[in-house]
Amino acid sequence: MRAHLVQLDIQWESPEANFERVCSLIDSANTQAGDLIALPELFDSGFTLNTQHSCDSSGRTIAFLAELANETGCLVHGSRAIMPPNSEHALNCATVMGPGSTDPICEYYKIHPFSIGKELEAYQGGSELFEYTLGADKNAIRVCPAICYDLRFPELFRKCVAGGAEMFVLGANWPVARQHHWRTLLIARAIENQAFVLGINRCGDDPSLHYAGGTIAIGPKGEILGELKDQQDVLSVEIDPSLVHQWRKKFPAINDVKIRSF
Repeated sequence: MRAHLVQLDIQWESPEANFERVCSLIDSANTQAGDLIALPELFDSGFTLNTQHSCDSSGRTIAFLAELANETGCLVHGSRAIMPPNSEHALNCATVMGPGSTDPICEYYKIHPFSIGKELEAYQGGSELFEYTLGADKNAIRVCPAICYDLRFPELFRKCVAGGAEMFVLGANWPVARQHHWRTLLIARAIENQAFVLGINRCGDDPSLHYAGGTIAIGPKGEILGELKDQQDVLSVEIDPSLVHQWRKKFPAINDVKIRSF
């Protein structure tokens, strides 16, 4: 099976335009039923604090994700803003949809809002880890979602591995000023957890920041499976779960973890 990482130049606060861009990019990728399609953080609106406008209150974004899953036969992993009942703060939510269903397979709420970027003014943090399964039988792999700033907190990833995670999918709006951190930390998370790591960043500009893309797929030994530069594109890579099992058996470092905290 393959994963298709969609590096998107997100049009600011314009869901319908972003849906069209995603479809255009996916049309050029050779997706097959059972693959994974992964999108950047808040792919429908960009990293906006205007949650009254950007929240998926009407359900149009989740409907788009479901439609894309149905049309391609793939699992679709996207991120959207949702407003919980009786709350003034939204949730930055990674939603995973599968073909044939209107209900999410998985919804993960970003645990670490980006306080430096004032995300806490508009979003509340989640508190639970979630996982989903990509593939079936011997080709199945257990996937944990994460979102952008979560990348800086290795204990989140270690906790997921203790629960059985074999791959991480992290969508982001990671600005060019800290691009070196983006690449370095993703590789580190793969090496230390002996897991696949897929990092999907946006490119282009929003009203405040420039984004240099750098979407990347990393194998469980830290090997680079594929990497994009700074333009809209789709990175398609093979995901072989046996590589995780083989490496963890040959070099079982994660069995020696002594400090367990979260």
